[in-house]
Amino acid sequence: MYKLNELFAGFTIPANEWIQTTILWAVIHLRPVFLAIKWPVSNSLELLDQFLRGVPALITVVAIGLLAWRASGTRLAVWSIAGFLLIGFLGLWDMAMTTVAMVLTSVIFCVVIGVPIGILASRSSRLEKFIRPVLDAMQTTPTFVYLVPIVMLFGIGNVPAVIATIIVALPPTIRLTSLGLREVDEEMVEAGRAFGCTSMQLLREIQVPLAMPTIVTGINQSLMLSLSMVVIAALIGAGGLGLAVYSGINRLDVGVAATAGLAIVLIAIITDRIGQAFVNRHSNN
Repeated sequence: MYKLNELFAGFTIPANEWIQTTILWAVIHLRPVFLAIKWPVSNSLELLDQFLRGVPALITVVAIGLLAWRASGTRLAVWSIAGFLLIGFLGLWDMAMTTVAMVLTSVIFCVVIGVPIGILASRSSRLEKFIRPVLDAMQTTPTFVYLVPIVMLFGIGNVPAVIATIIVALPPTIRLTSLGLREVDEEMVEAGRAFGCTSMQLLREIQVPLAMPTIVTGINQSLMLSLSMVVIAALIGAGGLGLAVYSGINRLDVGVAATAGLAIVLIAIITDRIGQAFVNRHSNN
């Protein structure tokens, strides 16, 4: 044991230097690539943020109430309207809409990227085995670790925060899309083939509809992970409610931090209830 300790002391793998060198090389030589990645996220976020903050609050509250009513009925609609009215009366409406825009942008990209990858993984065991450790690493790596390379590659602000959020929130969508499609009854698939369905028709008409409850559950988990990143993202210059919480902590202002935290909790609860209601509806159908 003593000799092993001496070996550790005498030889260390300079992984930190390798990683730093790699990131610096990427910053210098791959800037156009990262600008291309940043462009769709930036435009989507700006469009959603301007839209949500530009729409009158009354219309937004009514729309949320209608969505909640459509998902689960009157009780959830009343609670959803009351929750967002409280956020408005706390003076946090604009910040809340920025936060919602960031979360929606993250979820949209999680769906656009994650669902196709999940479909491919459900059809290829080799691909599924390859991406499984990658997804494990994405889910288990502390979220703070993402922030330093994200800042170096993309800068600071809302857009880099959304990119970091996408990385954190993407795995559940991929995993549960693949799982849901793999769990579709093989007899249903064989019946579709017997009727002459092509692979695309099987996917669109049979597999995706039957797997939809599991897929929606994965999207809902990505939504919750996106909300959990709101406060952490404030460390790299993100706005919204996370910035209010972070500012309250820095100034030891319990009131500011608590009210912003309450708004985040309300948004999380309402969106989770609406998402779960849609999952239950798909399951019952």
